[in-house]
Amino acid sequence: MKHSLAARSRRFGTFLGVMRPGPLMVVGALAVARVAAAQDTAPKTGEPWQIIPLPQSTLVYARDGSLIGEIGREMRTSISIKTLPAYVPQAFIAVEDKRFYDHDGVDIKSTAAAALHKFVGGNRGGGSTITQQLVGYMHPDIIDRREVSGTAGFARKFHEQEAAREMEKHYSKAQILEAYLNVINLGHGWFGIEAAARHYFGKHASQLTIPEAATLAGLPKSQPQYDPLAHPAASRARRNLILGMMAEQGFITAAQAETFKAEPVVTAPNSGMSAASNYFVDAVKQQAERAAVPVQNGGYAIYTTLDPVLQRDAVSALVEGTAKIEAQKGYKHLTYATAKKTGDPNYLQGMAVAMDPFSGDVRALVGGRDYARAPFNRAINSLRQPGSSFKPIVYSKAIEDSIPANTVVPDTSLEIDLPSGDVYKPQEADGQFWGMYSMRDGKPDGLMTMREGLKHSRNAVAIQLGLRVGMDSVAALAQRFGITTKIDPVPASAIGASSVHPIDMVAAYTAFANNGAVVQPRFITLIRDSNGRKVYERPLFTPQQVLDPRVAFIMRDMMRDGAEHGTGYVARRLVPDNIPIAGKTGTTNDAVDLWFIGMTPDLVAGVWLGFDRPKTIASAGVASLLAAPIWGTMMGRYYAGKSTAGWGPPPDGLVYAELDRDTAQPATPATAPDRRYVEYFLPGTEPAQLRNNPWRVTQWGPLFLPSRPR
Repeated sequence: MKHSLAARSRRFGTFLGVMRPGPLMVVGALAVARVAAAQDTAPKTGEPWQIIPLPQSTLVYARDGSLIGEIGREMRTSISIKTLPAYVPQAFIAVEDKRFYDHDGVDIKSTAAAALHKFVGGNRGGGSTITQQLVGYMHPDIIDRREVSGTAGFARKFHEQEAAREMEKHYSKAQILEAYLNVINLGHGWFGIEAAARHYFGKHASQLTIPEAATLAGLPKSQPQYDPLAHPAASRARRNLILGMMAEQGFITAAQAETFKAEPVVTAPNSGMSAASNYFVDAVKQQAERAAVPVQNGGYAIYTTLDPVLQRDAVSALVEGTAKIEAQKGYKHLTYATAKKTGDPNYLQGMAVAMDPFSGDVRALVGGRDYARAPFNRAINSLRQPGSSFKPIVYSKAIEDSIPANTVVPDTSLEIDLPSGDVYKPQEADGQFWGMYSMRDGKPDGLMTMREGLKHSRNAVAIQLGLRVGMDSVAALAQRFGITTKIDPVPASAIGASSVHPIDMVAAYTAFANNGAVVQPRFITLIRDSNGRKVYERPLFTPQQVLDPRVAFIMRDMMRDGAEHGTGYVARRLVPDNIPIAGKTGTTNDAVDLWFIGMTPDLVAGVWLGFDRPKTIASAGVASLLAAPIWGTMMGRYYAGKSTAGWGPPPDGLVYAELDRDTAQPATPATAPDRRYVEYFLPGTEPAQLRNNPWRVTQWGPLFLPSRPR
């Protein structure tokens, strides 16, 4: 344009003075000054008649190529008008600017009609053409469309019309219409026809139907009022009005309009995404930015590890499971349903993570019950006590130190002198010590094998093992497992008193599923820029061997026993019988944190429950009854109708034999079938009577293995 905004402002101030001298000229000058000041402070967008490049969003894809999220300052994907069916832009023209192809940027008839209505006290609107609207949307630093009345409104209107006429001199109608369809805000932070089509209807704008196009064309008047997600009835009424306008203007026939008016408003679930994945997408954004990829600026395509099917199962299991807990008789805390009404954020929360144990690929991640209300990602950013879910690390160190799983440990009360002078007296979740009720030869002996201690999650057993191998050694092993937070080398840490990031705890269990090799979580596989060029690629993590494969196998078998016959029995009951599982519950003091972390041959997954402000979840709140069912529901739904190849054979070099559960010694002909089970040993740790016994050789090594040992 030949004149700067300041020059035009001065000219319009003179115009106001000529038309109405005196006080109005002062007010007009103030309005112009305000516009000029805004020009000085707001980001510069160039001359108001220019069509400028628009911010684009970064699209995030699941492992199957489906869309799961967007990242950016404005959620927009600009497209060519040539890709759209003719009726898509026609729907907007019909309602917003029916003489679009006839005017020079300003529709004199509409402007006059709008002025008349305002003069007589009506509220018809401003009569702005599509070109005028585009000027305001693209150049808010110069044309402030919020100024709708008074002198400021007249000033804005004058500049807007002047810029619209100039825009029409530099660009074709198609270019203007394309820019308009890409810039316009269509609600929920979705800008442009492509983003709106994707989120409202789960399709590209090129695939919109006539009624869908009319629905979107109804949004510029008021996105909140005509939102098809929140107000389908109002949206339908507005859509039908526009369908009638399209028929009147010859874009569709009257018969088509009547047919389309009868259709309901049908929107896509999850805002057009294949799974609700906001917490996962936040983690992806964070990792991409750490890799120096400016995804917030938009225009990138991020390919991730997420499995939409498993993600949906994780979301539904967590949402339904926490609601069931709140519905239990005697539940005393604020429920989520009430919190939605009051705005109080202190309701029961949870998280769920599932990973591929061989690659580290995160297949599902849910960081809370409701992202819109509480976007804090508890899976990654929270610090929580793992409780008994930490015990497998303690037991791993014991097995590694040649303490066999049939070692007998007293399950009794403990009093441990601490360096501070205090005495540590750990308690059991049930308030009892099973030793008082364990009978051998008719007498209570207070003894329990390591296997039984883990299966039934006995604190006294884990603490004694931790002290025996050294809690500093346990802490060091936890670091090897990938726990990034400090594990205090104190007795209480043996039962999970040191806080961890939940995702680290889940990732640590990959060592048990992956023959002693741990992997780190991976979210992103590849990032491409707007031109399709690869700008970042995250290779598979190299598994780090942290345990002897034989130790990992023994631990997994002990956790299999715990899932089938111990604290994880509810999870086992909810997963199809043909899918082997192993896992461990975790309950902290006063049931503040509840966990279940488990594995199948394909996945390692964990569930945590708790309040953001820690407090007891329920008086009978044990993980086996509250967290394990959510894990079992998630995995049960995912594996419905599926099968796996199983765990595979045990590693070479293991010794195993059939033992008697009551004596923890090799079974004899007198041992009852229900008391027999298979135990595994590192060479040299097996019972003495099995060493160098030629009659027992067939029970050593991989020569014999029951299909499902007990």
